[in-house]
Amino acid sequence: MPRQGTATMPLHRGSAPRWLFDRMVDLGEVIAEAVLREYGRAELLRRLADPYWFQALGCVLGFDWHSSGVTTTTMGALKEALSPADHGVVVAGGKGATSRRTPEELRAAPLGLGGNATDALADHSRLSATVDNACVQDSYTLYHHTMVVTEDGDWAVVQQGMNDETARRYHWLSESVEDFVVEPQAAIASQQRRERVLDMTAGESQAAREVAVDLVQDDPARLKRYVRSPDQTAISDFGGGCGGRPGDGPAPGAPEHGRSLHMPDHHELRLSDLTERSIDQLECAYEYQPDDFAELAGLEGVGKGSLRALALIAELVHGAGSAREDPAKYAYAHGGKDGTPHPVKRERYDRSIESMRAILEGAEVDGETRQSALDRLSELVAE
Repeated sequence: MPRQGTATMPLHRGSAPRWLFDRMVDLGEVIAEAVLREYGRAELLRRLADPYWFQALGCVLGFDWHSSGVTTTTMGALKEALSPADHGVVVAGGKGATSRRTPEELRAAPLGLGGNATDALADHSRLSATVDNACVQDSYTLYHHTMVVTEDGDWAVVQQGMNDETARRYHWLSESVEDFVVEPQAAIASQQRRERVLDMTAGESQAAREVAVDLVQDDPARLKRYVRSPDQTAISDFGGGCGGRPGDGPAPGAPEHGRSLHMPDHHELRLSDLTERSIDQLECAYEYQPDDFAELAGLEGVGKGSLRALALIAELVHGAGSAREDPAKYAYAHGGKDGTPHPVKRERYDRSIESMRAILEGAEVDGETRQSALDRLSELVAE
C-alpha cells in the first residue's frame, strides 16, 4: 500500500458536548460492528488507516468535518465503543498524557496475545511515534497517539501532530509496514504541503540513513571537532571534500581551495542546525552502537536535533542526500458540534443509530430484513 497522505486541519478549541459524544460512541460502535461482521477485523484496521474513510467516519459521527478535534474525538468514541470481549479489538492511547500510557493499556487488554507479542506492540507504538515526530520533520509535534489492536495481533496507528497553525494526522497499518524507517506510513493526505521538510524515511534518504549509522558508531569527538571547526582539516577527518567516501577525493563540484563549505541551493538545513547539544545527544548512540537506522531512531535521547545534525553531515561530508519533499500527499451527515454546516439533529442521529442496529440484527436473520433496514437508512440520508 503506497502512503497517500496526512490530513491537515485547523485547530479548534472546545470539546464535544456529552450528549453528542454519547451518541458518537453508540453510532461508532454499530458502524464498526457492521464492518467487523461483513468484512472482518483486518478490514476495519485498513479503513481506519485510510485518511479519507476516517474523515468520512468523523463526519458521519457528527463532529467538525475540518477541525483537529475530529481525530481525537472519533478515536475517543471508538475507544469507548470497542472492546476485546465483544469485538476482539482494543483502542489504546489518546491525547496528551494518555498517549504515553499506550503500552500499559495494551498489556492490560485481554487480547490473549502473550507477553512477547504485547511487548512488540508496545515497541511498534513507540517507534511509530518517534518516526513521525523526529524522522519526518515537517514542523508538527505529536500530541495524540492511538493504537488499534486486534486479537489476531494486527494493528493500526492513528496519531496527530500540531504546529502553530494546523494539525496533521498520520496513519499506520501493520500489514503495510515492511520497514519502520522506510516510508512506513499507510497515509500522511494533506491540503497543505510544506516546503521545508526533512524526510529521513523517504526512499531517496537511504544513503543518508546508512551514513548516519556509520557516524554514530564512530567517536562523537570527531563530530564535535567538525562543529567547532568546519574547515578542510575537519572535512578531511571525515573523508575528504564536500562529498564522497574516504579516499574518493573531492566530490564533483566541490571548491578546489577547500576552505569553506558550499551547500546546495535546495538544501534547507544550515550549519547552525548542527549544534554541540545535538552531538551530545548522540553519545548514547555511540555507547549503544546501533546496527541500523531504525535502532538509532528508537534510542532514548536521539531526537529531531540529532537526526538533523546527522543528515547535514551525511550530505555535506559524504554526499548522501536526504529527501526534502513533504511526504504528505468528506461529507456531511448529522451536522457539526458548532453548528457548521448545520446543527446536529438529535432525532435523526438517534434514528440512524436505530437503523444501523436493525441492519446488524437483520444480518443475523435474513437478507430481506437487512435490505429493509438499509432502505430505511437511505431514506434518512435523503431527507
